[in-house]
Amino acid sequence: MSIFQIAWRSVRQRALASGLTSFSMGLGVLLVTAVLLVHGMVSKSFTDIKDLGYNMIAGAKGGKLQLVLNTTFYLSEPVENIPYTFYQEFLTKAEQEKELALMAPEKRGDLKDGTYAKNTEFAIPVCLGDYYQNYRVVGTLPKFFEDFKAGNGTDPRYTFREGRNFKAWDEEHGYYEAVVGYVVAKQTGLKIGDKIAASHGGDPNDVHTDSPFTIVGILDPSGTPNDRAVFINMEGFYLMSGHAKVEENEKVGAEIGGAAVKRRQPLPIKQREVTAVLVRTSDPFSPIIIKNRVNEGNVAQIVMPVMEITSLFELIVTPIQTLLLVITVLICIVSGISILVSIYNSMNDRKREIAVMRALGARRTTVMGIVLTESIILSVGGGILGWMGAHILLACASPTIEAQTGVQIGLFDTAPLPRRLEVIVPAAIIENDWIGPFFSLELLIVPSLILLAVLVGFLPAYTAYRTDVAEALSSSP
Repeated sequence: MSIFQIAWRSVRQRALASGLTSFSMGLGVLLVTAVLLVHGMVSKSFTDIKDLGYNMIAGAKGGKLQLVLNTTFYLSEPVENIPYTFYQEFLTKAEQEKELALMAPEKRGDLKDGTYAKNTEFAIPVCLGDYYQNYRVVGTLPKFFEDFKAGNGTDPRYTFREGRNFKAWDEEHGYYEAVVGYVVAKQTGLKIGDKIAASHGGDPNDVHTDSPFTIVGILDPSGTPNDRAVFINMEGFYLMSGHAKVEENEKVGAEIGGAAVKRRQPLPIKQREVTAVLVRTSDPFSPIIIKNRVNEGNVAQIVMPVMEITSLFELIVTPIQTLLLVITVLICIVSGISILVSIYNSMNDRKREIAVMRALGARRTTVMGIVLTESIILSVGGGILGWMGAHILLACASPTIEAQTGVQIGLFDTAPLPRRLEVIVPAAIIENDWIGPFFSLELLIVPSLILLAVLVGFLPAYTAYRTDVAEALSSSP
């Protein structure tokens, strides 16, 4: 009979005590795994904002972190708006004419190349402040889903599961078209053709029932906060009550697609504001140039989202994670001590058993190995059950986590490496579906449990090693 079989038989003989001891270790490992996985997945979604496609945000003067959280993650409230004319500083004259094609020429003002147009690859305005149920409504332009590209630089960053992108003007729906994120559609049951009305500032009693938007597209899941947002045509956003000063009965005739269609005149430039502008610069030096010039003025500020989120995690989130990990590791250590106590207390009852094995020719090291193996079985067995339990628990809670953070946690997802370690591993390995999961902090759990089991099992194993065969046999009944 092998050492493992003997140790397993001993564990089974004390099934209740062994089970409770192993269960306590499982709870500790469950907490460690949950902390690593939740923090790792959520922090990765925050720190991977480079994949969103822009490197600067222009917004009103105020808190830089609040601007990033509000604009990128939809987690805070906008403080102030900035003039539409400031957004035009990032556009060429041709781009301005294209975006204002629906507006009467006399209401466009004097169009010319913006101050920062030559330094800008693209600039996309966003208007925030309204909600659909608990989801943020984002007023923007169709180019929001056209200019952002995937990692290869050619394919669109956001694709449509159903339908299409909204238009600045559509003959059937006018200005009132919307696109919803994957999570929004999944949680609310919205589908193509449904009409939705936004509420002003999240107040359920202040709903823009006079300006319903028709859903024309549903996004594929992107793993970004945009999965939890509703995107509406910015022209329709401006025309909703309370968003700008506009005469309710102001309607003019216009030639759209070759047919005379009655529609409301778009809001003139002087009555327009935007919450923020998402900017991608054309070269590495432009962010410094633009940031210095804008921040010296009193109209707006430029923030770098990557820098702000990195600072947030380094100053606040990482220390909290470290504290939670220390607490959960201490729980595992206490569970390990309970294994020590359980096995050590059983030594008195097993002296005759050990003496018989010695008398039959078992070496001292063999007896010591049996006790250490028993400790490893209790520790690793409970740890594996705790690891599995954490993944099952988080998979069941994934819909709630996804609704709150936009992060999906699957049953087979593993905690990603910290950013400081991830940079030394080639991206192709980490992104590989088969190899990537093996580069995870979770893989340290089993070796750590084995080391802990050896440490806590050494004392009872050494006690077994020192057992006097003659004395144990003579004192036994």
